Amino acid sequence: MAEPWEPAAFKGRVDGVLRDFVAREADQLAALDPVLGPVAEQVEAAVADGKRLRAAFCYWGWRAAGQPDSDALVRAAASMELVHAAAVVHDDLVDDSPLRHGRPTAHVALRAAVRRRPRAVAAARSLAMLVGDLLMALAGELFTTSGLPAAYLARARPLWSVLARELVAGECLDILRTGAEPDTAASLKVIRYKTAKYTVEQPLLIGGALAGAGGRLGEGYRAYGLPLGEAFQLRDDLLGLFGDPGRTGKANADDVRAHRPTALLAETWRLADEVERERLRALLGRRDLDADGLDAVRETMRRLKAPDRVEDMITARVGTALAALRELDVPAHAATALTALARTATDRST
Repeated sequence: MAEPWEPAAFKGRVDGVLRDFVAREADQLAALDPVLGPVAEQVEAAVADGKRLRAAFCYWGWRAAGQPDSDALVRAAASMELVHAAAVVHDDLVDDSPLRHGRPTAHVALRAAVRRRPRAVAAARSLAMLVGDLLMALAGELFTTSGLPAAYLARARPLWSVLARELVAGECLDILRTGAEPDTAASLKVIRYKTAKYTVEQPLLIGGALAGAGGRLGEGYRAYGLPLGEAFQLRDDLLGLFGDPGRTGKANADDVRAHRPTALLAETWRLADEVERERLRALLGRRDLDADGLDAVRETMRRLKAPDRVEDMITARVGTALAALRELDVPAHAATALTALARTATDRST
């Protein structure tokens, strides 16, 4: 890849890898029986969109360790997007989210395939769970068949166990904390394991391990990656409630209706007096929450300046990440790319 960093060109390379690989796998699935067609379609739909940030962090984990551009590495990095696709399908299922990228989520779309069967909604949810499982398996397949030497892959393989363990832990913590009294420290722990680590830190570490990066560089990747990943999810939480659904592609009442353990809600709760907390108790977790109720929650948050507090948390974490990056002894083009990625990941409109 030519310097300087060209995000659109990189995204095109990753998109091409994913499109071809997943299309082949989906075709083989559908060939087993025609009735599997809708399931195969959802496997492909799960990877159709995305900024490919996780692949980019893996790529620059490799390049920052001094390795040259490599098509095989791009294939390995693309496997990070299959991990993300699996996590999204499962997360939408757990959260019962109806929309993703402005389209029905997998468990909603698959209702059409089972609409004449008993317990159709439950059957569609089961199919979506299996789509997510298959995507995670395909991530491992793409990684191991990327074309990188076996010795390189062996250096990174232990990190996959860590990635899977922490991702599952984060999702479990999210479920276990949903509906509980909001607590900022607990909310930050949820986002750390559910999203932050597999979005930035772990792709960087995997790219670095593939490249043979030493322990010092790995520590630097952690110091940069963890706060940046947390900032990414904090921004996502703000957009989830205050963003335009037409641009985010998500239903913005989801977090409030489900009473999810977001830092935004936790900060609101911390700042609220007892009267305000009583008002929030009457609104949070209501599946029938209407637009007026959602506006009331937003107004309480704005009055207490909770969104401003979360913005401050984002700014502080980005600053910490960039300070850590400045301490890293990496090629200038890698530092430039990682700086740009930090802005892309946390200063976005969708």
